[in-house]
Amino acid sequence: MGHGLSCSRDGDEHDFFRAAQAGDVDALDALLAADPALARRATIYDRLTALHVAAANGCLPAVDMLLARAVRPDVVDRRKRTPLMLAATHGHIDCALALLRAGANILMFDSVNARTCLHHAAYYGHADCLRAILAAARTTPVADSWGFVRFVNVRDEHGATPLHVAARQGRPECVHLLLESGAIVSAPTGSYGFPGSTALHLAARGGSLECVRELLAWGADRVHRDSAGRIAYSVAMKRGHGACAALLNPAAAEPMVWPSPLKFIGELGADARALLEAALAEANREREKKILKGTKYSDTSSPALTDAGAGDDGDEVDDQEDEEVCSICFEQACSIEVEDCGHRMCAACTLALCCHSKPNPATLTLQPPACPFCRSCISRLVVADSKAKAVAVPGAGDETEAEEKPASPRLSRRRSRRSREGSSSFKGLSSAMGSLSSKIGRGSGRLAGDGDGAFLDKLEHDLP
Repeated sequence: MGHGLSCSRDGDEHDFFRAAQAGDVDALDALLAADPALARRATIYDRLTALHVAAANGCLPAVDMLLARAVRPDVVDRRKRTPLMLAATHGHIDCALALLRAGANILMFDSVNARTCLHHAAYYGHADCLRAILAAARTTPVADSWGFVRFVNVRDEHGATPLHVAARQGRPECVHLLLESGAIVSAPTGSYGFPGSTALHLAARGGSLECVRELLAWGADRVHRDSAGRIAYSVAMKRGHGACAALLNPAAAEPMVWPSPLKFIGELGADARALLEAALAEANREREKKILKGTKYSDTSSPALTDAGAGDDGDEVDDQEDEEVCSICFEQACSIEVEDCGHRMCAACTLALCCHSKPNPATLTLQPPACPFCRSCISRLVVADSKAKAVAVPGAGDETEAEEKPASPRLSRRRSRRSREGSSSFKGLSSAMGSLSSKIGRGSGRLAGDGDGAFLDKLEHDLP
């Protein structure tokens, strides 16, 4: 994939552009040695320079050589496109990184739709290029002059942001990256798509179920109306996208939303963020499974729904026998730790705690949740160690005393199920967890027997 040439000239100039297209560095070097002015020449019609041609065709050695010859990285063609725009359009991440290192301006607009390189990467679904441009936007003068969030939400001449074009083209990975970087989830377009459309309208119009999932998980408004008064559900129904319509139906259960307004959520480490995102996806998949159950669209659910827990339950129980079990749900191992106080919870309970935090009625600002164990304010979450930390304290003679960090009990899987009813301190949070999957929420109160369909009542035990 790449750009062809619109050059009808003969001789060295034509050979020069052909060498740039093929990435023939030796030929380029020989031709530039004979005529250095060739580096500034452009094709007749499209006004493409050799740097445009090399970037569009992914010829990194040619790009590096031309940049080393002082060719400007922001040179534009007939449509005001820069080499960076062409590299982002065709997904050549190495060339895009080389141009960014050379100081390419990410805030330039083409003359076709007044789009930036961020629009081009999002439109064609090249998430690696999108990620590189977003990383550059945090450190370049754009962050100081425009502001990073303003750049993420930059509009073209039709009022479309990069999030709009990514949702319309069905690019879920790009949608996720943009939302994670501060894209406004319910911003309306100008004339793009249909006037007043949000990214959710555009994803519904294209029938992209993955994009709909991402947008709903980030708080997209299902009842927002476009200029014609239509909600996203109506758009999906009109286009015949039944699965999307089922999830967008205002009568369906509300999805769990990523708690992005909380400050410590934006400061999560990569591992802790991944755990919470997985818990969010699992909760929303369970919601989706219930909504689509019994319909012809039930097979469109994520494969994780049918694969989860199939054939591996025994292994999971064995792995969790010696792990620290969450004292809220008594189901999953503790994976998240409140750094301030050291208390631990599973990722699902932590997410439920954050998602059910209510805003201050006086200021309408979202208050950080309190630790359910000590009621101290949560300001930072980290990944919990798999094993409790023990500190050896030297004693008399050869004896040592181990001081173990206070933590929730180490329970076996079976013990945790029996003890679930005994935790009255967290009934409010446990009821909130009822909307999550069966693995996240409370159990049925019965244990499965060996026979088909047989259930055994829980044994009565007095807990110490």
